[in-house]
Amino acid sequence: MRAVVTVVGKDKTGIIAKVSAFLADKGVNILDISQTILQDYFAMIMLVDTSGSNDELSVLATECAGMGEKIGMSIHLQHEEIFNAMHRI
Repeated sequence: MRAVVTVVGKDKTGIIAKVSAFLADKGVNILDISQTILQDYFAMIMLVDTSGSNDELSVLATECAGMGEKIGMSIHLQHEEIFNAMHRI
């Protein structure tokens, strides 16, 4: 199943490394990634494949949010279809 992960917060060293290592440990494969720095703010969006994970999507979403709290970032994981529906004009 494909999902979208968004990461937003103050820029600091190691964000991509920490988030990608966390996802890899959960069996989540990153399919595509885009990131940018807007002055002091970091923004990243990833398209991921969760089919290799043993966890339900809701569990992964909760764990991503917890990981975000640990590193001082806002991290959200959503099913791809929900993300697309929310951003359709």
